[in-house]
Amino acid sequence: MASSSCYFSSDMVAVVTGASSGIGEGTAIKLAQMGVGRLCITGRNTQALETTKQKCIKAAPSEQGMKESDVVIVSGDITEEATCMKIATETVKKFGRIDILINNAGAPDSGPIESAPIENFDKVMAVNLRSVVRLTQLCIPELKNTKGSIVNNSSLSAIRAYPYLGFYGISKAALDMFTQSLALELAPFGIRVNSVNPGVVITQLQERAGMPRKALPTYVEISNKANPSKRIGEVEEIAEVIAFLASSKASYITGNLTPIDGGQNLVCLENPRVC
Repeated sequence: MASSSCYFSSDMVAVVTGASSGIGEGTAIKLAQMGVGRLCITGRNTQALETTKQKCIKAAPSEQGMKESDVVIVSGDITEEATCMKIATETVKKFGRIDILINNAGAPDSGPIESAPIENFDKVMAVNLRSVVRLTQLCIPELKNTKGSIVNNSSLSAIRAYPYLGFYGISKAALDMFTQSLALELAPFGIRVNSVNPGVVITQLQERAGMPRKALPTYVEISNKANPSKRIGEVEEIAEVIAFLASSKASYITGNLTPIDGGQNLVCLENPRVC
């Protein structure tokens, strides 16, 4: 069993998608640190996933002693059926159960809706919504056995509209509705389903959305000024909340959409022009 300072017991198994960098990597490390004994981490970059694996092993409680064999890597395109099937089947084959599913993998998109290729819409919906639905479907039978929990990584863009983030916001708003609909369906089985809705956090997402690296300092400065807390978020702050929602400490929370944004969504309500 985990020590009293941990959220989880060492026999628990968590699946974390998009774990090669950013919030996914931070969440995998946080779960290991808080006592989850076995992990399946997924993404497209095998080398980066190996780095995450080693960080998880290092972060695990010393009395627990997470081993190389306690972390399974599944690399591949999350939008492909074969990858989703492999994540579910390899996890159960290796560990015999699934207690926690963290749907973190996501794709950015930016640009005016009017001129954006419709293929961009298809891609962002495939990654941010369809892949989540499909992997969740495959994991639900195991989660019923363990009365497990699901946490989906959404976005503040699901709650507040932003110009030039239309396709991304649509995909995340749909993800939030999926979260709440599924929470109602699975509550009778003891499975909790929640979302986190982070505000601005610097990860590879900005660069993948086309933002030049040299523009990041200006972006951060503007974001800091617009936020009532006068700063952007940190990966660990998001990971901490995900871990809490996944744990039994949040045993009476389901269907929750959780902004983690320093109060940014409140500013949007007060004065939309600064959002």
